[in-house]
Amino acid sequence: MQQILKQRCDRIRRGFVLALCLVAAQALAQANDSMTPIALPDQSNAIDIGTGPLPSAKTQETWHSQYGSRFVRNVTLATLTPFLPDPAKASGAAVIIAPGGGFRTLSMDNEGWEVAQALANQGIAAFVLKYRLNQTPAEMAEFKRAMDEMFSATGRRPPRPDPAQMKANLAPQLEDSRAAFALVRSRAAQWNIDPDRIGMVGFSAGAMLTLATTLVDKDVDKEARPAFIGNIYGPIDAVEVPADAPPLFVALAADDPFFANGEFGLIKSWHAAKKPVEFHFYEQGGHGFGMYPKETTSTGWFNAFTGWLTMHGMFKRKE
Repeated sequence: MQQILKQRCDRIRRGFVLALCLVAAQALAQANDSMTPIALPDQSNAIDIGTGPLPSAKTQETWHSQYGSRFVRNVTLATLTPFLPDPAKASGAAVIIAPGGGFRTLSMDNEGWEVAQALANQGIAAFVLKYRLNQTPAEMAEFKRAMDEMFSATGRRPPRPDPAQMKANLAPQLEDSRAAFALVRSRAAQWNIDPDRIGMVGFSAGAMLTLATTLVDKDVDKEARPAFIGNIYGPIDAVEVPADAPPLFVALAADDPFFANGEFGLIKSWHAAKKPVEFHFYEQGGHGFGMYPKETTSTGWFNAFTGWLTMHGMFKRKE
């Protein structure tokens, strides 16, 4: 009897501790969910890509933390931050990384610097593009309301990526993307990069920019054409695939509130055009999983992406 009572007490104690842990975890998540203004981080190694200040911009760049990561908004001057691998590991391939944030903010840690560092650690030169953004209210409370309005549109089917519309709507961002490619190509010898193996990967809005860089004005500006592209929880509706379309990698969660309601048209378009495409559709992960540690298989996207790059010879050094 004493043994039975002891076992029951142990179960109650464990249950109580577990409940306390859950409450603490929920409180921490709620705390991390708040937008907290922070000082501008050190960006001394960021390179001005030369596209100039955003026309008519009145609100200047500010930073805040949320979900344990750093975000920037009201970017008025585009920069490119290099993460170069150890020369002994460098394969010669490079990736331009476009973080997401609805063209209102950029998730610089989760979808930028952490991705770049992880790629550089494995031998790929990575460059985080801090592209110019649509202006948002200077006051944090007003900015939060604007973001809440944007997220309230979840569940609506996103518009089909139309090159003409992207060219008009993303003019500053496309200019930044092309300037980033021009800068990397101009310093390819200095950075030990093969100019024929410069790709691009984008997250959410950054994935839209990656697609736009590939699809808009596809018959001109060949120097800005990525050698491969990664679309991480971005739009997946059907597109007209260019004759010189690069290999495409797509990762998306089935519970993504923005893009999981599409019909996989992007993948079908690439496949029908007989262009290389790989698609990972994770059961869970939501939107914006990036490099966050989560207990979902979506965290495997990075290893899948580097495995895909390996298959395409991006980790093989050219002699």
